[in-house]
Amino acid sequence: MQSIPVDTARLGVLRCAVAPEPKISNFDTGEVKKDKEGNTVYTVGVMVRQEARRVSVIEIAVPGEQPGVVEGVQVLVTGLEAFAWAMGDRHGISFRAAAITPLQPTSPNPAPEPARSGKGGER
Repeated sequence: MQSIPVDTARLGVLRCAVAPEPKISNFDTGEVKKDKEGNTVYTVGVMVRQEARRVSVIEIAVPGEQPGVVEGVQVLVTGLEAFAWAMGDRHGISFRAAAITPLQPTSPNPAPEPARSGKGGER
């Protein structure tokens, strides 16, 4: 299978649509897919917004956990490659990347400040 490098700079805004999930290699046994180094392969759904209202979702396979990649966060995809495949009557394009990282660090929402009553306030 020939890999085709993808220029992510031309894809527009990339945002996580589906958080990383381990990729299953055998649905009968539940076996999780591993790469050559033994790392678990994860699948991440990424929204690609190329033009004003046109959005596509692609699934990208990536080795290892991707910390901070959660639904809704804008991401940077490193080393994206596309592969054309065919199996019998079925065919398509699959995607693989070296890493997916969040552009903004994710942190829990800060606790809201308590409401002030205005009585006995500062002068």
